[in-house]
Amino acid sequence: MKALILTPSTKDVSVQEIPVPKPRDGEVLIRVHAVALNPIDSIYVVHPIAEQEQRVIGTDFAGVITAVGPDLSSSTDLRARIGGRVAGFHQGACSTNDRPGAFAEYITAPYDLLWSVPDGMSLSDASTISMCGLTAAQGVYSRLGLPCPFDDQTGALTTNGSGITNVLIYSASTSLGLYAAQLVQHAARTSGRKIRLIGTASPSKHDLLRKAPYSYDVLVDYRDPNWVDKVKKATEGKGIDFAVDSISEGQTVYSVHDTLAATAKMAVFRGPKGGQYDPSELRIKPIYGAVWEGLGHEIGYNGAIFPANPEARVFATKFFNFLSTAAADGNVKLEPNPVRLMPGGLERIVPDGFTLLGSGLVSKRQDTSRTEDYMRPISGEKIVYRIQGEA
Repeated sequence: MKALILTPSTKDVSVQEIPVPKPRDGEVLIRVHAVALNPIDSIYVVHPIAEQEQRVIGTDFAGVITAVGPDLSSSTDLRARIGGRVAGFHQGACSTNDRPGAFAEYITAPYDLLWSVPDGMSLSDASTISMCGLTAAQGVYSRLGLPCPFDDQTGALTTNGSGITNVLIYSASTSLGLYAAQLVQHAARTSGRKIRLIGTASPSKHDLLRKAPYSYDVLVDYRDPNWVDKVKKATEGKGIDFAVDSISEGQTVYSVHDTLAATAKMAVFRGPKGGQYDPSELRIKPIYGAVWEGLGHEIGYNGAIFPANPEARVFATKFFNFLSTAAADGNVKLEPNPVRLMPGGLERIVPDGFTLLGSGLVSKRQDTSRTEDYMRPISGEKIVYRIQGEA
């Protein structure tokens, strides 16, 4: 089979032929139909942290099961049956320890870290959800503690005496922001309490964000030098109770912090080193964790070791079970990000997709000089490539 492989010592990425993997106990073999790109895919190619001679890169995928592990031959779970349409994510080259990547024609994965894609959803759309969706769920439910529709271990709302919980999502039109908003709305329905959802985004995205499933109550322009004051005003001066910083880079962390009430919580998705901020300067310490914890393995990541976290893996399986219920009841739990389906396959991911994503801070992403329509600046969309079959 073909796979997109990084040689960390030279930073070279090329399509190579490697053997098709075989599923072990608890795993399935997936024919990959579509993959979605994330900023970390390009960052850890240009700035490798992988220590192996070669690594298959890539995170998000969707495809069809073609074989199952020996212990799954009689399973009735749709995620463990040949022909099942599934989606999930791998770690790619985003670790020092050897972890599988998704940018290949075939991959194996633990069946319980997959979710069943409903018939009404394309595999291209499904490929955009898994990693960002779990990242958002960890932030909104595990770290901030908002009421969770699939895990009764989380669920508390503070209101500063107003009867309304104020939640801020900074950079609401990013992939992470779009999923975080939907999960906050799930929290509101689960609790039966009023949440005032406030977001920062470019005005061109406000109409989209006011509509379901995001349903923002207040939107401000993040380029407005007075946006912090406008957010505080929207809370009637009480401040934000729970904040999600979808960018988590430098000044975004400090500015979001300035909106917080005294007892607030704030979730970030980059650590101080990668995000270039100093927690010692902040009254309320940002709560950070890596999505990779959900895979249940010890991870070497950005100079830190994340020990195997059984609780995080259990949470991940509950999240994917939650998404899977849409295959039975037709009620989609997370609407996928808008998709930009790119031309070409594995061979075009680096020259086109990675060029759009860049390899530095998301907040300082530069426009390309390319003139093709599919190379226009990326905003509020997920870059998707068809690998094989129908997507």
